[in-house]
Amino acid sequence: MLRLIILAILFFTVIAISPLLIDEKGYILISMGKTTIESTVVTGIILLTLTFLLLLVLIKLLRHSIKLSSLSWDKIIFAGRRKAQKEFNKGTCAYLLKDYEQAEQLMAKCAEKSGQTKIAWLVAASAAMHQTDNKNAPSNSQHYLNLVKQQEDKDNSASIETVLISVKLFMQQQAYAQARSIIDDNHKLIGHDARLLSLEIDLCIIEQRWQKAADYLVTARKQKTINEKTLHDWEKVIFTALFTEQITQFDQQHLQDYWQALAKKIRQSEVVLLAYCQVLAEHKIISLLNKLLLPKLKKEASTEFLQQIRLLPLSQADELIAVVQKHLQKQPQSSVWLSTLAHLAYNSAQLDMANKAFNALLQLDEAAYDKYDLLTFAKLQQQQGNFQQANELLMKVAN
Repeated sequence: MLRLIILAILFFTVIAISPLLIDEKGYILISMGKTTIESTVVTGIILLTLTFLLLLVLIKLLRHSIKLSSLSWDKIIFAGRRKAQKEFNKGTCAYLLKDYEQAEQLMAKCAEKSGQTKIAWLVAASAAMHQTDNKNAPSNSQHYLNLVKQQEDKDNSASIETVLISVKLFMQQQAYAQARSIIDDNHKLIGHDARLLSLEIDLCIIEQRWQKAADYLVTARKQKTINEKTLHDWEKVIFTALFTEQITQFDQQHLQDYWQALAKKIRQSEVVLLAYCQVLAEHKIISLLNKLLLPKLKKEASTEFLQQIRLLPLSQADELIAVVQKHLQKQPQSSVWLSTLAHLAYNSAQLDMANKAFNALLQLDEAAYDKYDLLTFAKLQQQQGNFQQANELLMKVAN
């Protein structure tokens, strides 16, 4: 702007002094071939100044025009991306609001232009799976997961998050072969990511690869992010299946050898011990069962352990009952030992003893017994023909 002002001043200054130079006009002669241009010096200066000013104005206009054009082109070229990003944001909100049908449509529509292609398809796949009333949901979800796989193959850029989501969704669809393929392709990540390790163990359980699952438990126990309850649930399922496999496919000796071959730390786990006792009880291997349970009962066993013993199908429990009765002589009001005695007696068909133990248990505070005690006592009352008392106990369970 300052330049234009200075040039304007110069221009008007030249015009002002030009009359003074009229007496000394001077001439300019320009000859090009047969063409001749003749002018005075003053006129030439004025024309040059005007030409220069005109060029400056044209340059300014051109620059402004180019700027406007670039903005216009930017709006035209990136309009699709901006629209896709808006749809991506709307789809994310719809997913969080559990409007899964809308979320699927928006994410599938904006995936390729949003700049978040894989995430959009993964959200679309998850949204599709949440539509339980849609018959096409599994196939739609699998289609989006296939698109994710194609994109990763193209970019060679698989992420652990993509792997986790894909495996989870395939498992929800019961497409276990596809889930297995993804895990095997990313097998090196299992030891470094507890989430993928958890999915691998869950998948091994579904596939009934019991020994492989048990091997993974060694690593799982070292992971701080996997809680104790999850570990115990895995141990119960896996080792119960392994022990059952040993005795059904082979014989009792194979089962004993397998148990002895386990690491001492594993055998000391109450969950694993109870899984072993469960299989022994189911196959009525009483001698081994007593050998394991008697030392635990003679000591002050944990409440959780005693509660689990109630679930064992112990058809012959005389030795165990004798130990429990000794504890009750010292602690006649112990709800834990009363409950244990009642269930041991009931499972071994000693109904009178079970009836007395249950009655003594129910005379204590309501916190002393649980629904499993009430249900078992109700079954006992039904077997003895006391249907009214059985109904009263079942009403307590319902309440």
